Amino acid sequence: MAAASSPAPIPATNPAPTPANHPEPAPAKAKPQWPWLNYASPFFVLLLAVAVLITLTRDWNAWEGGKVEQVTDDAFVRGDLTPLSTKVAGIVRSVKVSDYQRVHGGDLLVELQDDDYQAQLAQAGAAVEAAKAAIENNRRQRELQDSRIQRALAGIDQAKAQITAAEAGIQAVQADVVRTQAERARQEALLATQSATKQKVEAAVADEQRFAAQEASRKADLEQAKTALRSNEIAVESERRSKAVLESQEQQLVADLHAKEASLAVAKINLGYTKIPAPADGTVGERQVRPGQLVSPGTQVLTFVPETKWVQANYRETQLTNMKVGDPAEIRVDQYPGKVFHGKVLEIAPASGSQFALLPPDNATGNFTKVVQRIPVKIAFDDANLASSLRPGLSVIATVRTRH
Repeated sequence: MAAASSPAPIPATNPAPTPANHPEPAPAKAKPQWPWLNYASPFFVLLLAVAVLITLTRDWNAWEGGKVEQVTDDAFVRGDLTPLSTKVAGIVRSVKVSDYQRVHGGDLLVELQDDDYQAQLAQAGAAVEAAKAAIENNRRQRELQDSRIQRALAGIDQAKAQITAAEAGIQAVQADVVRTQAERARQEALLATQSATKQKVEAAVADEQRFAAQEASRKADLEQAKTALRSNEIAVESERRSKAVLESQEQQLVADLHAKEASLAVAKINLGYTKIPAPADGTVGERQVRPGQLVSPGTQVLTFVPETKWVQANYRETQLTNMKVGDPAEIRVDQYPGKVFHGKVLEIAPASGSQFALLPPDNATGNFTKVVQRIPVKIAFDDANLASSLRPGLSVIATVRTRH
């Protein structure tokens, strides 16, 4: 039999350490604990946040108002939108423009039928001519009265001359009458003493009667001249009164002429209202009337947008600290990205936008929450020709430099 093999040797291992060879380390001493140190970092963070908050609330408005460039995107291109309406009633004859058409100042936009107004103009013109004819007739009547007055005055002068001549003739005849009376008495006395002939007495009587008749005739002429003088004086007074009446009528006729001329002017104006022209260069909106449509005074026919444009930028009240009229501005219109328009501040509104609202806010009652107000600022374009390519309502970013 084979001999039994010896078992494999067991490798030697290091004996387990004993306390005598490797002693255990002594436990570390406990450090003292400070509980507040655990809250130091949050406390400092909170303190910093409070400081930032206080700084922002107390000095933010000053910082914002002191900026050199004040920017707002609450801005829009603005322009006058003028509704053109009719002043008189009528039927639309023609509409000369189409929707959104550009027009020049004075271009005819809408025309009404003007037959009625042409007739009214002719009627008013005829009334003016009639009033002028009445004034001319009054003038001629006054000239006729002047001639009548002159004739009556001439009659007065003639009557006075006749009176003078009659009085002189009477005085001359009276001497002959006295002489012939004395001669008749003398001849009759001589005839009684048979110293004169009967023929001489008859001649003396005839002479006395002849001169007495002449005296009576001259006295009659005197009375007739006096009567003519009174008649002419009355005629002069009557004609002068008639002239005064005509002069007063002239004032009335002149006033009537002025009234008729005013009516003529109104007729011309109403005739002009039958044509609605463009008030300036610009663009029209949609047509709201068509040919054949009956319109009344106040009917809107279309809207007119003139070429003049500007920017209304609604800045916060805290941004207006240093802003003033004349400050330069840069305008960026959303329609033209990358393009910058230049302008300047033209006006700053006298009140906030809320004050111009239909229903202004009233903070005197109820709870109050402070809201930063917006102030409209009007910015004009430096180049007016650029404004013609813009349309009211476009969004704008406006930047105003408050320091040059």
